[in-house]
Amino acid sequence: MNSFVHKTVVVQLQTDGTGRCPVLAHLSYDAEDPFAVTAVFAHDGRVLARWRLDRQMLGEGLTRPVGVGDVRIAPHATGMWRELRLEFLGDFRVDGSRHRAVVFAWAPAVAAFLREAHQVVAPGQEEVRVDEMLAEILSSS
Repeated sequence: MNSFVHKTVVVQLQTDGTGRCPVLAHLSYDAEDPFAVTAVFAHDGRVLARWRLDRQMLGEGLTRPVGVGDVRIAPHATGMWRELRLEFLGDFRVDGSRHRAVVFAWAPAVAAFLREAHQVVAPGQEEVRVDEMLAEILSSS
């Protein structure tokens, strides 16, 4: 069975003071890192940002608002269009505010990606190989 899932979707990026602009979101899930989903946002062949998201939080964000830190996720509906709203808070500016970007993704596409990831590692079946991780850390010091 494949231990890796990848899906590329077109999302809408909105930053402070701008309208929405389309970018690519490359979503990936690897059974070696069972709790995380990696999202790489790209435009014109350039990587704009890379975020590691909690897989469970991403799924919960499809039905209710979640997150209180640098990442906040919530369902967003515009008429019949079901979107997932992902808000990312970045570094602090000189004035004390933070850089902020909001991404709107088509919710059914994210749900389909998560269904595939759940086929690789079912929710609740994630394992962290602590002994192997500690051995690797200790061998590199």
